Amino acid sequence: MSRAQRLLDLIQILRRHRFPVAGTSLADELGISLRTLYRDIDTLKSQGAHIDGEPGVGYILRPGFMLPPLMFSEEEIEALVLGGRWVAAQTDEPLGKAARNALSKIAAVLPSDLQRSLETSSLLVPSQRAPAGVTDLPVIREAIRTERKLRITYSDEQDISTSRTIWPFALGFFERLRMVAAWCELRRDYRHFRTDRIRSVKITDVSYPRRRLVLLREWRAREGLQKPSDSC
Repeated sequence: MSRAQRLLDLIQILRRHRFPVAGTSLADELGISLRTLYRDIDTLKSQGAHIDGEPGVGYILRPGFMLPPLMFSEEEIEALVLGGRWVAAQTDEPLGKAARNALSKIAAVLPSDLQRSLETSSLLVPSQRAPAGVTDLPVIREAIRTERKLRITYSDEQDISTSRTIWPFALGFFERLRMVAAWCELRRDYRHFRTDRIRSVKITDVSYPRRRLVLLREWRAREGLQKPSDSC
C-alpha cells in the first residue's frame, strides 16, 4: 500500500467515528506500527486536518476537512481515468475536451505515485463513436441543463419527416446510437429520438412547464429503464 493510500484510509477511518479512537486501534486497522501512525497523523495535521487528541488518549477528526491530493484511492483513479477516456472518445468534442481537462486537473493535484497510476493506466476504450447525424449535441445538452424546449425535424424509419417541439430531459450514449429522451408535444407522451435521425435542431427561449427531474423520474418509472428503442 502506498503512503498516499494509507493516509487516505486513515482519514476515512477517522471520519467513521464520532468519538476519539485509540491509536492502537487505528494502527491495527491500518496494519502499521504506532510510530508510523503518529507520523501519519502529524503529516495530516501539517496539511490542515483538524485532528484532536494525543497518544494514550485517542484521536478524532473535526468535521469539514478535505484533502484534495489524497481524496481518491487507486481504484477510484482507475475509474475516473476509464470514465474520462470513454467520454473523450465517445461523446461530442466539447464534452470530450472537458473530460480531458478534468483528468489534467486531477493529475495536477495528485501525489507523484498516484500521478503515475493515472498516466500509466492500461484501461482502454474503443475510439469509434456511434453516429450522431447532423445533430448538435452541445445544443441538446444545453437545452437539458436549462430546461428549455427544442424545435426539431425528425425522420422516422421510413424517412418521413415531422416537425416536433420536445422537452428534452436526458441524453443517452449507447454503443451504437445516441438517444434523446423527451416529452413530445405532438404525441403528448414520452418519446425517444435517435440523434442520427434528427435533421435539424433549434433551442428555444421557452422553458418547459415541468421540472427536468420530475420528467426524468416519471419516465424512469414508466420505462423501467428497458433497452432504448426509437419510439417517435
